[in-house]
Amino acid sequence: MNKSGFMATISLATLLLLGGACTAQTVKVEGLITGRSGATMTLQTATSPKLVVLLTDHTQVAQVQGVLKARHKDMSMAALIPGLEVKVEGVYDAQNQLVASSIKFKGNDLEDAQKLQASLQPAKEALEQQKAALQQQQQQMSEAQAKIAANKAAIEEANRRFGQLDDYNILDEVTVYFANGKVAIDPKYQPQLLQLAEKAKTIHAYMIQVHGYASSSGSAALNQKLSEDRANNVTQFLQQQGHIPLTNILAPGAMGESRQVGNDKTAEGQAQNRRVVVRILQNKGIAGT
Repeated sequence: MNKSGFMATISLATLLLLGGACTAQTVKVEGLITGRSGATMTLQTATSPKLVVLLTDHTQVAQVQGVLKARHKDMSMAALIPGLEVKVEGVYDAQNQLVASSIKFKGNDLEDAQKLQASLQPAKEALEQQKAALQQQQQQMSEAQAKIAANKAAIEEANRRFGQLDDYNILDEVTVYFANGKVAIDPKYQPQLLQLAEKAKTIHAYMIQVHGYASSSGSAALNQKLSEDRANNVTQFLQQQGHIPLTNILAPGAMGESRQVGNDKTAEGQAQNRRVVVRILQNKGIAGT
């Protein structure tokens, strides 16, 4: 090969390398998290109703804080729950899936998503009750229909932002009860939690949901904090002792005094309400149901 031919070959190889590098350019997208399945999540954006985002051990998650949005607080992947508005930066792989290098969200968006999660099921129950009342009170048809329409719109909006409970099968559940004012896990519940963790690992694309509750005895602020600490302690146990990856655990839900299951006017009822409910979830689409 003469010199000119050799240089032409080198130039062509350089162009091919540059062309390959261009296909891996970093992109930025904004959207709403509509689902989580293990290390993947789906995003609804302005241009795509279901963009698949891949999470890796190198994905950085941060909450943008401050009036000027200049401060970033590092967060765990557990904060990436359905209903959360996020900004994702990464590169597309060969399957047109976005491999995330960083994910950011603003201010109180995480808290808003958690509140929607807590309010979704009660809203559906309220809708069913209003339908029954409509059948019994035909003379109040117009007013009842207006209320049903309003609740239906609220449920549809909550489903759009959260979209989790209706999309998942509950495959197993463990309830951990706590003493009054306490957040430490009673050792007798540890074998049940470990058994649930082992079962979860046998399920494809499982997710663990942890919701903490408190009785209504005492101040609402204190009970909210108790439910949060209880949920966090159970989540930490599942991670450290049950060896559940962080990518498979939804953000712990601090439900406070909501969803009371026992009569808080009795000691027995209060004991039933001081609890953490742990569930194994699997996306219905993955399960084929």
